[in-house]
Amino acid sequence: MDSRHILITGASSGIGAACAELLTAGNRLSLGARRVERLPDTGSDGFRQELDVTDESSVERFLAAAEAAMGPIDALINNAGLARGLEQVADADGIAWREMIETNVFGVLNLSRRVVPGMLQRGRGDIVMIGSIAGHEAYEGGSVYCATKNALRSITKALRYELLGSGIRVMSVDPGMVETEFSIVRFQGDEDAASKVYSGTRPLLARDVAECVKFALDRPAHVNLDTIQVMPTDQASAKRVHRGSP
Repeated sequence: MDSRHILITGASSGIGAACAELLTAGNRLSLGARRVERLPDTGSDGFRQELDVTDESSVERFLAAAEAAMGPIDALINNAGLARGLEQVADADGIAWREMIETNVFGVLNLSRRVVPGMLQRGRGDIVMIGSIAGHEAYEGGSVYCATKNALRSITKALRYELLGSGIRVMSVDPGMVETEFSIVRFQGDEDAASKVYSGTRPLLARDVAECVKFALDRPAHVNLDTIQVMPTDQASAKRVHRGSP
């Protein structure tokens, strides 16, 4: 398979960093994140730069530099995203809502709308969304996070319709519970609260999700894995989790 230029957002940790690790061999990677100092080393066949997906000028600077360094983008992995807090609607001040919507929804749109036109010109390309089980079912305390991931599902489906016949694949990998920094971010750095999310159960690891992304990207060009919903064996839904595993 020819070398591809793959752009990964939110690549400084978790699923994004795991995708970078798995996709390094044989590809040219462009990695972006706000914490640029934590981006994985891509070697001579890679590009790293600070990227804030909510800031359109940051996105434009990043894309211009990435394409100058690595050439046209063959695959975009929209991974940057977050959950913040578990506040219920009646108790919220709205600050966390705005952060989640701007990152999880506008961030995806800011990248996609600038990358897709080049793919259309070349008649090929891959867009991979990192969704969530939260986009398939809502739960208390997660109203806006769930809404953002549900919005991502709608954006993904609309893109498939809009790009039908273009040769561009649009895919979504939607994991359940994954043990990354996700819960530390959600609980504002409270590591004790974050650890309780995974207590007594066996969550997915970031690499498990990254392997799904790689599998989808490595299928023949005529095969589009629309949605991969991947869950830990110990999880049956967003709120139904078996605890008591060794």
